[in-house]
Amino acid sequence: MLDLEQYLDMFLDESKEHLENLNQSLLELENDTSNMEIVNEIFRIAHTLKGMSSTMGFLKVSNLTHKMENILDDIRGGKLKIDSNIIDILFEGLDILEEFIKNIEIEGKESDRSIEDIIYRLENVENIKDAEKNEGLEYINDVISKANESGLNTYSLKIELDSNCMLKSARAFLVFKSIEEDGEIIQTNPSAEDIENENFDKEFDIVVVTKLTKENLQEKIKNISEINEVIVNDFIQDNEKINKNLNNEEFKYINDVVIKAKEGGLNSYSLKIELDSNCMLKSARAFLVFKSIEEDGEVIYSNPSVEDIEDENFGEEFDLIIVTKLDKEVLKEKIKNISEINHVIIEDFIEDVSLTEKNIDDKVFGNELSLQKNKSEKEVKKIENNKKNQNKQRKGKTGKTVRVDIDRLDNLMNLVSELIIVKTRLEDIDISSKTQNMNEAIEYLERITTNLHDAVTKVRMVPIERVFNRFPRMIRDLSKELNKEINLIMEGEETEVDRTVIDEIGDPLIHLLRNSIDHGIETPEVRKSLNKNEVGTVKLLAYPDGNNVVIEVCDDGAGLNVEKIKKKAIEKGVMSKEQGALIDDKEASYLIFAPGFSTADKISDISGRGVGLDVVKTKIEALGGEVEIETEQNKGTKFIIRLPLTLAIIQALLVMVGSEKYAIPLNNIKEITNIEKNKVRKVEGKDIVLYRGKTLPLINLADVIDLEKERENNLEEVTVVIVKKGDKDLGIIVDSLIGQQEIVIKSLGKYLSGINFIAGATILGNGSVALIIDTNSLF
Repeated sequence: MLDLEQYLDMFLDESKEHLENLNQSLLELENDTSNMEIVNEIFRIAHTLKGMSSTMGFLKVSNLTHKMENILDDIRGGKLKIDSNIIDILFEGLDILEEFIKNIEIEGKESDRSIEDIIYRLENVENIKDAEKNEGLEYINDVISKANESGLNTYSLKIELDSNCMLKSARAFLVFKSIEEDGEIIQTNPSAEDIENENFDKEFDIVVVTKLTKENLQEKIKNISEINEVIVNDFIQDNEKINKNLNNEEFKYINDVVIKAKEGGLNSYSLKIELDSNCMLKSARAFLVFKSIEEDGEVIYSNPSVEDIEDENFGEEFDLIIVTKLDKEVLKEKIKNISEINHVIIEDFIEDVSLTEKNIDDKVFGNELSLQKNKSEKEVKKIENNKKNQNKQRKGKTGKTVRVDIDRLDNLMNLVSELIIVKTRLEDIDISSKTQNMNEAIEYLERITTNLHDAVTKVRMVPIERVFNRFPRMIRDLSKELNKEINLIMEGEETEVDRTVIDEIGDPLIHLLRNSIDHGIETPEVRKSLNKNEVGTVKLLAYPDGNNVVIEVCDDGAGLNVEKIKKKAIEKGVMSKEQGALIDDKEASYLIFAPGFSTADKISDISGRGVGLDVVKTKIEALGGEVEIETEQNKGTKFIIRLPLTLAIIQALLVMVGSEKYAIPLNNIKEITNIEKNKVRKVEGKDIVLYRGKTLPLINLADVIDLEKERENNLEEVTVVIVKKGDKDLGIIVDSLIGQQEIVIKSLGKYLSGINFIAGATILGNGSVALIIDTNSLF
């Protein structure tokens, strides 16, 4: 029995990725309901999820995606039109799928939630679909497949009436009636309505399933008066897709190749290849199929294109047209012998396809055609070159990715960290003992470790779009809930940050966005009265800034009411009335980060519960970052988050306090200076100094860490490291400076993690340990 447990992590990773893409595609579809490419993409996602979950035994996920797939199939086939109800129910299905996947990740199984209600509603949507059967390629293929299984024949007919026929619709009606005595009409061209209204010349085309043979059907229709000619051909599934995608030159090329092949005694077939649903290397399997066919023939068409097959941009099926010296049975057996091939359908390819490209409803979209083998025709060569250029452009935008276990990356990062420690120890060797070779070796080692560190850091970096992609759906739902019209603008999604940051930054951004939507953006009525656009704008921006990544959350709403914030802060005891009178508007705006602070007049499910923004500040600072606020009444508010690019290896300033060495992250340092002792003043028991025209608070690091001073020095000046947090500055007095150094951050472990003012530790070159100061906690 197959042990599926080993595939669970892969299933979860891929499912999350598919659900994220499904969410994004549904949002795009809501804004462009006529875009069948998006519908096809959503269908492929649902189909893939259904196959994956079924293989893993998660039946609720499989059943739900199957029902969603049915609706999308009807939309693709033109039997169902997209409306807000369909979009909403698909989103609801997505939410339930996300809940199931989350539960599988935590407990290893789907939650107990019933899916009967959502299944019932999805089936209801299916039942409302248009009853016109002769619209939609997917419907046709489904009927043909069932007809083949039942032993019925499928034909394409071209009927030509006499040129002097007076009642064309009456003749056509007799043809229809005659056919339906022994079968069913599944498509007409022109439509049945146009035929009834005589909106056609003397010819019309029909696709039928019937129990009659070709000859009997032809004879039966020929017996109807005023029928000039009846052409009956085998109808080959998916031939219409070819016609839909071919221009005249391309169609001529394939037709000519097939005709020449038959003249040379070769066979031409259309193939549908279906891979196993759990096939891990789809492109490799497809390559083996191509290679097998080309041993005895030639592939002249693939759907999807060769490039898409190479990049695995397809589901579990692909279609081919080939010429070969093999017969059907031998060819089928040969392909079936390739592992992970689930099903092979081979049909004769009819070169003179009676249904032209006009026959296919404009609503039905096929995949791009790929002409692979080129003959001598100049026209065909030109077509192929154009297609190759298009595919190269598309491939240039798609990056190759590989899944890597995060533990392996962490292990690699640890090894890099050890290299850096060794490099530091070598640098600390007594200068007198160094030789020229040693110097060169150290320089070489430094280059290697720097390059290796950069490479590993890049491996850990992921685009922030993985977080950003959650928000369009959230904004959509909140807009509806609050009856506000909101336009979300996202920029810089390609900006890369450390994987650890990606995992942690999502919740703070959710809080900020919810705050902007609930408190910031006004209702359309209020905005109109203020001469603003009734549609509010929320911007989410990300961009690199040196060794930091900056994320901005902006809105064009009401802005922060500073006076209201002060009043609430005084009421809640966050500050006194005297303090409130002294602080400026900028300082007052930061009061919203105080624990439990809220200016909301009533509690809502969205915000105003007194939790959130303090969590935002705490979380960002825990990541080594900071958050700033810019606001203007009736203009809007901007939250600016600065985060370090990586959390493992940083540049730091080493300082001495007493006999101990400490590290201060360079990212937090604004400047370093010496200050005369006689300029230091005490205000309410705290040291301050007037520096660059501003009051600078001072703290002695020895007092903070509670170190015993060995002796009071008699120097007239003290060394001060000025650090920043948002728009605030603080001077840290240290005994002396050692210098800048690249350090590896090591965790203190669970027993020491609660120590105030300490962010971690690092191992220095001489093997000693230096504690890393958490400067944010000093303010």
